[in-house]
Amino acid sequence: MSIKMVALDLDGTALNSKREITPGTLEAFRKAAEKGVHIVVSTGRPFTSLPDNVTEIPWIEYAITSNGAHINYIKTGESVFDSFLSEAAIKRIAELAKKMDVQLELFYDGQAYMDYDFYEQIKKYGCEYRSAEYLLWSRKPLKNLVEVMLENADRIENVNFSFRTVEMLEAARAEIEAIPEANITSSFPNNLEIGGPKTSKKDALEELTKMLGVDRSELMCCGDAPNDIGMIEYAGLGVAMGNAWGGTKEHADYVTASNDEDGVAKAIEKFVLCD
Repeated sequence: MSIKMVALDLDGTALNSKREITPGTLEAFRKAAEKGVHIVVSTGRPFTSLPDNVTEIPWIEYAITSNGAHINYIKTGESVFDSFLSEAAIKRIAELAKKMDVQLELFYDGQAYMDYDFYEQIKKYGCEYRSAEYLLWSRKPLKNLVEVMLENADRIENVNFSFRTVEMLEAARAEIEAIPEANITSSFPNNLEIGGPKTSKKDALEELTKMLGVDRSELMCCGDAPNDIGMIEYAGLGVAMGNAWGGTKEHADYVTASNDEDGVAKAIEKFVLCD
């Protein structure tokens, strides 16, 4: 098998637990790029939440962002593919957000927004299940977030419902999964991420491989969470991280080392740089 494209999730995958790209991973990127392999970021983050230590890597040309809502050209931020939620889905999401005890996040125009009160709460008390530092850096606080969502219903990339406990999430799951014209996934145990019916990392990769003339048999994907399962199954070679959760390993062809053990670099060395 000749790999011509490597698509990588960020958090828990290409980034270690300190949110760093290690020298070993950078070296693997360089060697793969020199062989003509496309290195692609495939993340749940919106474009503006991509860290500098990723966007400044010269061997990464494209980023799939907001769980597949966009394919962005890294150097300019230009979106070359878009997929949005329908207005019917947005109306139902708004209804659920008003009645549920949920911490709301909204992605549109490449930016992540957070409910103002939730943002202020994190500033004072932190967050038990996510990095407060990352949230305060990557999210902009907005009041009346539901109203903002309805006013921009034609260009919403993704809506995140985060719950204080996994038990609260499970109690709400059925209603959220019944949202019409929506794709529901998750990138950490306390959240459900709502995108359009064709918004997924897998669908975006299908578009990008066509654009670049790469067959799916020539694609390797690495990920650690349920929102990576679609692309892992789609790829000719699907790789789960050693730290993967939520059944992700069961859908992979190969399980590499963890994100703190250069698992991405080891997978690239094994399957891309092997000849």
